[in-house]
Amino acid sequence: MISDIAVKTLIRAALDEDIGSGDLTTAAILTGDETGVAQAISKEGIIVAGIDVFRNVFHVLDSSLGIETYFHDGQPARKGEILAGVSGSMKSILLAERVALNFFQRMCGIATMTHKYVEEVRDTGVRILDTRKTTPTLRTLEKYAVKAGGGYNHRRGLYDGVMIKDNHISAAGGISNAVKKVIGTIPSTVRVEVETKNLQEVEDALASGADIIMLDNMGTSEMKKAVSFINKRALVEASGNVTLSNVREIAETGVDFISVGTLTHSSPASDISLLFKDTK
Repeated sequence: MISDIAVKTLIRAALDEDIGSGDLTTAAILTGDETGVAQAISKEGIIVAGIDVFRNVFHVLDSSLGIETYFHDGQPARKGEILAGVSGSMKSILLAERVALNFFQRMCGIATMTHKYVEEVRDTGVRILDTRKTTPTLRTLEKYAVKAGGGYNHRRGLYDGVMIKDNHISAAGGISNAVKKVIGTIPSTVRVEVETKNLQEVEDALASGADIIMLDNMGTSEMKKAVSFINKRALVEASGNVTLSNVREIAETGVDFISVGTLTHSSPASDISLLFKDTK
């Protein structure tokens, strides 16, 4: 999970963006002395992720607020279930509400979508991976949400894994040259992955000593041929145009991993409301 200092830095920036010089609506309606209890309620079935981030938003704004959480990250919640309660200053709750929900809904949405992909391939042994197609500055939170949904993290950035892509191959003058340059530079503990578009490139990547071969935007029939040719001499990742409707078919080609950009760049936010309890 992201460090406490880093997440609070993100929260402060988000609160400043939303509140600016002050909440015109709340300042006009409330004196600031009112207290109440608000509940975060799931409006649909979800996988919970980011509940600690949700709590931290309120505490960063007002440490006197009371927060109760009723679910852990990774747990399923049904429509209508109460996920958390916030008590104390109504003014503070309203100031933090949107930011808290923005983080929470985004993370739950990613976890929920990831869970759907994982369920589609559950008995195949294939791992569902995320990608670097994330929201700037929110990558760690979004990748955490993928794990909460049962998926696995691909490399976190350019610094912790080698991925030789088409532009690298073009710049190096071919797969063999690209792999040779990388192997001569990186620590021996780092695995080398090569992106391939056809069976000839698969053959070149394997001959060059790639540890992982990505089959990029291949049809399933070509994937099966590639998996058969590789024959466990390298790990195999499928990527490109993966959907819930075809992920099972892709998994059955025999690949080890399927990376899904949709998890972090297109998952819809979960529908969660924060509502004050009736105090009458």
